[in-house]
Amino acid sequence: MAVPPDAAPAPALLLPELTRPKRRIGGRLFDFSRQVAVMAIVNRTPDSFYDRGATDSLHAAVAAARKAIADGADWVDIGGVKFAPGFAVPIAEEIDRVVPVVEALRGSGAVLSIDTFHPEVALAAISAGAHVINDTTGLHDPAMAEVVADSDATLVITHSLAEPRMPYPAPQYDDVVAEVAGFLLHRVDRALSYGVPLERIVIDPGHDLNKNTLHSLELTRRLGEITTLGLPTLVAVSNKDFVGETLDRARGERVNGSLAAAVFCIMQGARIVRMHNVAAAVEAVRMTEAILGFRDPAYLRHNLE
Repeated sequence: MAVPPDAAPAPALLLPELTRPKRRIGGRLFDFSRQVAVMAIVNRTPDSFYDRGATDSLHAAVAAARKAIADGADWVDIGGVKFAPGFAVPIAEEIDRVVPVVEALRGSGAVLSIDTFHPEVALAAISAGAHVINDTTGLHDPAMAEVVADSDATLVITHSLAEPRMPYPAPQYDDVVAEVAGFLLHRVDRALSYGVPLERIVIDPGHDLNKNTLHSLELTRRLGEITTLGLPTLVAVSNKDFVGETLDRARGERVNGSLAAAVFCIMQGARIVRMHNVAAAVEAVRMTEAILGFRDPAYLRHNLE
């Protein structure tokens, strides 16, 4: 099927999807009208952004994933290649990194997500039991949409502008939020044109991906303009450079700022938060859900006895 060019007029807002907030993903039912999912991050890469290869081995990756699930993570996002520019990783090697983790976690009860931009990796991971494909290049390769359309998997479409793993210095936007929204709508339209159902699409504005700190702060401040597009919105704000530059904090000192950004995004409608520090993130998310009236306190005692 023909793919609509990115230069075409943006399709209409997807507001009807707001009337269908319940999503079945990986056998789990999420009601995004009153529920926020915590997505844990597990990277089988020797040069990962945050942990610098701490979960590169299969044993370490599976152990980290199981701990995240025990700490309350709803999803586990497994990556075999980092987003940042660098040498190409052979597709067969990326498959060897992520598929054994999926196989080890089948039956865990968690949603299993694969962070990849290669359709071949997505196909192998889905065949092994993955439930979500998290494409941080936003369907740069339309074949990814074909793979997802031929499965039961959910697709995360993320905003980024560069060729996969290529540098994009000094990005410029006239209005970063409007341009991100337009990009996401076009790429959703591309996915639909290949047969991916709307109820299996999630969007992500791509904090820090081909954006500077001011862009990411603007996206956070105006995230409501993204969430009102009508599809479940994922935010990946954990330990990113916009947090570090804002607070003057090194990579290992950004947890508090990351939690603040995640909560602010939830208050504007984000319903999936991708986080490294799972135990802290789960508590922040559950507290936010309670404040919003989405869940009851674990118990009531104060000033009642």
